[in-house]
Amino acid sequence: MPVAPARKAGTWKMAYADFLTALMAFFLLMWLVAGVSPEERTGIADWFHNRTPDAAATGVAVQSGPSAADRVFSALSENPALLAAGSSVVLTEEADGVRIDLVDTADRPLFDRADGRFTEAGLTLAHDAALALNGTDSTLVLEGHTDAFPSQTPGYSNWELSSDRANEARRVFEAAGIAPQRIRGVTGLADTRPLVPAQPHLPVNRRVSILVQVEG
Repeated sequence: MPVAPARKAGTWKMAYADFLTALMAFFLLMWLVAGVSPEERTGIADWFHNRTPDAAATGVAVQSGPSAADRVFSALSENPALLAAGSSVVLTEEADGVRIDLVDTADRPLFDRADGRFTEAGLTLAHDAALALNGTDSTLVLEGHTDAFPSQTPGYSNWELSSDRANEARRVFEAAGIAPQRIRGVTGLADTRPLVPAQPHLPVNRRVSILVQVEG
């Protein structure tokens, strides 16, 4: 005789248990809602109706606009006076802001050799840079640099020379309207950070570097 298949008598018990669990959860929810004031219920309902899904939940990438550093870099890149300076100005966007290097070239020497004071050309360029930065509220750090040739003046090393160049820039900036409290540092770095590391004796390494610190 054929054998009748075994009946799965326990299946309905599992379904019934799931039903009771859902029912208990429903009554618990009703009990909780009953203790909430009408104003609070309205607030909860508004939250669910007005909530917008975030990017992580939807998988949609949020496109952000240009950063503050991007905007400052763009404005400086389009400044007519800085554009006219040509190779005497080097702009670099960095992680913490924008760097402006005012460099010494053969056509436009910014400093007399072994001198911390600007030439007429250097004074004009520093003044133009200060005016360009008057349109921002960013804080500034001014750095003076030298080439790798040692100073020939006894007791006056490249450290003193680079510090004098940084302070010369500070004086020009303040005279051009930069508020003193915006200047957070005035530093002489001698020849320790050449603009062209492979050729530290080049004139372009003699420079004033302005770090424009941008937040956001």
